[in-house]
Amino acid sequence: MLVQLVLFLVLLALLGKFAWGPFMNMMKEREDYISNEIDSAEKNHQEAINMQQQASEELKKTREDAQSIIEDARKTAGAQERDIIESARKEAERLKISARQEIEQERDKAVQTLKDQVASMSVMIASKVIEKELSEKDQEALINQYIDEAGEER
Repeated sequence: MLVQLVLFLVLLALLGKFAWGPFMNMMKEREDYISNEIDSAEKNHQEAINMQQQASEELKKTREDAQSIIEDARKTAGAQERDIIESARKEAERLKISARQEIEQERDKAVQTLKDQVASMSVMIASKVIEKELSEKDQEALINQYIDEAGEER
């Protein structure tokens, strides 16, 4: 039994030196590797969260920029609309003034033409009256005749 005890102690010493030490080193390396992998995974997870937050912030900024661009476009469209309406009003006013001036010119022409006709008729009536002495009734009939003739010419 004593021999077995000695052999057991020798075996235990040999196992401690050749098997237990390398086994413990291998377990320590394995523990370090797993610990590094866990740290790396946590670091990657944190980076992913940060990247997600950055992407979310950039998306929010992009949406705000798009909203700003839309608002600017609406304001520009409103300003252009007002400019177009004001331009159309000015053009309509200009056309109205032009039409009024043209109407006045045509009216003045018509009045002048009428005056010229009345003058020529007056001269014609006067010459007829001078040629022959007429009674009041004859003069009135002659004037009415010439007025009727002038009305038909128009």
